[in-house]
Amino acid sequence: MRKPILVLNAGSSSIKFSVFEAAVDHSLSAGVHGQVEGIGASARFEAFDAAGGKLAARPIAHASHEEAIAAVHEWFSTHIGSEAGFAGIGHRIVHGGMAYAKPVLVTEQVIADLEALIPLAPLHQPHQIAAIRAVSSVAPNVQQVACFDTAFHRVQPPIAQAFALPRELTAKGVRRYGFHGLSYEYIVSTFSQIAPQLSAGKLVIAHLGNGASMCAVDNGCSLATTMGFTAIDGLPMGTRTGALDPGVILYLLQQEKMTADAIEHLIYERSGLLGVSGLSSDMRTLLASDLPAAKEAVDLFIYRIGRELGSLVAALGGLDAVIFTGGIGEHAAVIRARACRDAGWLGIRLDEEANAEGGPLISTLGSRPSAWVIPTDENLIVARHTRRLLERSAR
Repeated sequence: MRKPILVLNAGSSSIKFSVFEAAVDHSLSAGVHGQVEGIGASARFEAFDAAGGKLAARPIAHASHEEAIAAVHEWFSTHIGSEAGFAGIGHRIVHGGMAYAKPVLVTEQVIADLEALIPLAPLHQPHQIAAIRAVSSVAPNVQQVACFDTAFHRVQPPIAQAFALPRELTAKGVRRYGFHGLSYEYIVSTFSQIAPQLSAGKLVIAHLGNGASMCAVDNGCSLATTMGFTAIDGLPMGTRTGALDPGVILYLLQQEKMTADAIEHLIYERSGLLGVSGLSSDMRTLLASDLPAAKEAVDLFIYRIGRELGSLVAALGGLDAVIFTGGIGEHAAVIRARACRDAGWLGIRLDEEANAEGGPLISTLGSRPSAWVIPTDENLIVARHTRRLLERSAR
């Protein structure tokens, strides 16, 4: 299969796309990429070549997700000839529920199943489904593949997925799912090449970004993770609360008389780093600020990383390496440094110079456990899954 694969990652106000070209040796390399940003307002289409050179930039007035996909399709039609120029299209889907533990070819039944999961991922799932339907409208002959952020965690022991709730609720799917699985899967596969002597050991991967979580990995498999039933549990994030006593929700309902919709907006969009700082959800802004509330937001983020790290090490029964990834994990040296210093009790010894340079190894040579920085690439994992599934279906 030598035709390129298109990967789409749809958010609430943007659709990002990446093309992966197949080489003679069967490897995949990133090619044209870009996005439509500002969907629903003053949208803008941009495309870049593999080296980052701008190929196109134009406004799209008040574009919907469907119109954004149409703009992407129209641009590629002029460069590739038609949608038949792609071997297939892969989508990052946040929630696969209990039914989907691996990537699948998209069918109407798959779409219906994903729609049923919208209440569990209201910020992401509707837009990703909209992108799938939009592709079906403009390119009905191209096969689509859904790749799930929850799938990596489906191998966890049942006890790691359970809440202490009545069994009838567990049977209905109220359990811990975990997210950022495509990122974790990529890190595991890449770490096996960077440090093969450690890759089968006990790892904690910290995916730190606007959405943030951590995962305990043993012998390449997810053992426990900080996110649970939804992508709001665990670490505080850009605008999400992270772990929250359920009693707070009851208090807001009963005493503050907030509606369910108002609480949803509060815990998903008004909390986290933004809520604590009152300034911004962007870690770069907070680190550059002198405001006491900005410092408090950063301190809380670091504190929660340390708390969750201890919990995950307990689940693993030991630790061989910590790996930082995601926008903050890859670029915020000061966050990595503070997290590693706080984890000194585990034996981690930070190499200040290596950390300032971005790694990949950021601990001293004698540090046990070691600490690493590895950039993630969820799009490449989606492309690999898409190619494998399309090749299997063609046999």
